[in-house]
Amino acid sequence: MKTALGLAGVCWYGLTGLFLAQFASLPLNAETISLKRAVQLALAHSPMAREAGADEQRAFASYREARNQYLPQLMVGAGLGDSWGYPLSLEGSAPSLFNVTAQSALFNPALRDFTKAAQMEYRAVENGSKDRREQVTQDTVLTYLELAKWERQIGELREQRESAERMEGIVKQRVQAGVDSEQIGRQAELASARAYLRITQAEGAIDELRRILSQLTGVPVSSLGTDPESVPEMPAFQKPADEDASASETNPAVLFAQQHATAATFRARGEHRSLWPTVDFATQYAVLAKFNNWTQFFQSKNFERNNATVGVVIRFPFLNFSQKAHAEAADAEAIHAKQEVEATKNQVSQQTMKLQRTVEQLQAAQKVSELEYEIAQSDSEAVRIRMNSGTATIVEGAQAESQLSQTYDALQDANYALLRARIGLMRAEGTLQSWVDQGK
Repeated sequence: MKTALGLAGVCWYGLTGLFLAQFASLPLNAETISLKRAVQLALAHSPMAREAGADEQRAFASYREARNQYLPQLMVGAGLGDSWGYPLSLEGSAPSLFNVTAQSALFNPALRDFTKAAQMEYRAVENGSKDRREQVTQDTVLTYLELAKWERQIGELREQRESAERMEGIVKQRVQAGVDSEQIGRQAELASARAYLRITQAEGAIDELRRILSQLTGVPVSSLGTDPESVPEMPAFQKPADEDASASETNPAVLFAQQHATAATFRARGEHRSLWPTVDFATQYAVLAKFNNWTQFFQSKNFERNNATVGVVIRFPFLNFSQKAHAEAADAEAIHAKQEVEATKNQVSQQTMKLQRTVEQLQAAQKVSELEYEIAQSDSEAVRIRMNSGTATIVEGAQAESQLSQTYDALQDANYALLRARIGLMRAEGTLQSWVDQGK
């Protein structure tokens, strides 16, 4: 009986460290970074985030390019050259020692619409950039949380492996002594092999996730560790009453499509208004040279070297069939953009609804896993009591321990699957970044 109790104590030794070895796999001198800091580093380091910033800069420059046409465009130069006969113009201006020209738009309906279109396109690009930054945030959060999950489990998995190996050695001795059958020995060997498999899977996942997180944040792999305490508490899941409105109001993809469609509408109207009259301000000042034969064609007393002109340039487009066809093509693009808004709304609505249903299902699955784990704990405690009283065998104890380990792993997987779905839902609803900012 004492031997059986001693073997039982050895068998159950692996469960005494449950939930205690959370960071056994961290490298020495690891730099523990919080979730919030990891996201900040990823947004600063990620090529996708930098590309988004460049796109915003380009869109804003396009808007300023259209808007600044209302400001005078000033040019200073000279038109030097000799003349034979009447002094002809050089590039539309009289040959001169020095000249200044300036021009700007005064009344241009098409330009006004093109400026509005560029402004709306810039706002659309801002929302598109936000969507790409949220993708970087989501990738970083999921990688961080999965790495924290494996780091939390690795200690327990190592305990399970040591316990399984000890049990395998004990069973082998019992098989050799003729107490247990060969079948029980193979079962113990299988349990040990499964424990080793879980260890290798966990170590491989940790190495891979650390490398991915290092690439996202720029922190060296050798000094990278997670801090689960920095993860903010997940808000309570509440299904919105109006799913479509919730998705349309906050989702960056929907906002991008709406603003892009508005910009296309302004562009189409601007193309039509390109057939309208325009008025531009124009002025020119020039200092003429005496060696360009001016005095031969003009009386010397009427010749003036300093000349200036200030006025407006009025244009009335009369026939321009090419521009009319171009405007019709812009109308088609605007219609296409409006249809894309509806398609994007439907897609986001379907995606949000699917994520909501997934969260509900995973919550139910997580509850089942919790109950199974609690039952396995109760069964393990009952078997331990029976072993202490001599009414249960060591094989039954090993099976109970194996069942407890499996339900624990299943519970961890269910927790992470639910967390992953909640992260995806928060991104679809546009609340992911605000959740991350609540962390330490």
